[in-house]
Amino acid sequence: MVDSAESLPLHESVLERLGADITSGVIAPGARISSDEIATRFEVSRTVAREVVRVLESLGMVSTRRRAGITVLDPGQWHALDPKLIRWQLAGPNRFAQLAWLAELRSGTEPLAAGLAATHATPEQCASLTAAVMGMSATSRAANTAAYLDHDVTFHATLLAASGNPLLAVFAPIVREVLTGRTEHELMPAQANPQALQLHAAVAAAVQAGDSAAAEAAMREIVTESASAIACLQPPAAKSPAVPG
Repeated sequence: MVDSAESLPLHESVLERLGADITSGVIAPGARISSDEIATRFEVSRTVAREVVRVLESLGMVSTRRRAGITVLDPGQWHALDPKLIRWQLAGPNRFAQLAWLAELRSGTEPLAAGLAATHATPEQCASLTAAVMGMSATSRAANTAAYLDHDVTFHATLLAASGNPLLAVFAPIVREVLTGRTEHELMPAQANPQALQLHAAVAAAVQAGDSAAAEAAMREIVTESASAIACLQPPAAKSPAVPG
């Protein structure tokens, strides 16, 4: 059976491993697989295998047809903004390309959210932003640990929610995966960049002061700083990634 040390429920453990194989190209687009093959490979029941296939199909990663079986689809058909897909992509060989694309997405959403938050944030949300910045500062000498990550995630999730726009708020899980991926894949410095901390504090202060322009500008600098820091760590061979799909 699947390793008993796995902390995830059985079908989720198999899903994580199979999803990672598909996103990394180990199982290439056009490949055909079957529930029986999944059950045999991972030593699970057909019921578990079918549940895994159901989730992959809901993500646009595979299609199932009665006579054709299960076919892996082209990346262009995947639901690219699903947090699971982002997590698997960040664990794969196209990590830096994925981070670059996500940075472009963040540059269009988070500064906008910060500007709106200066108008719509509640006192509780302002307090949460300030507390998150204080937490980041307190753990800044261990910026590559879960403690710092928790405060960072809280800051960005709160900011997106504080925009008052539910369509922006749904980007919180995406940003969480970006920040988590940087930590898990050793793309965070051991000590936080002082400029980044100052910018987070500037966003919190501008939101509390109701200064939309300042909040938006500081948030844009945060996204730019993050993208630049990641680009500096990018291996030369990964500088010109091919666009999937």
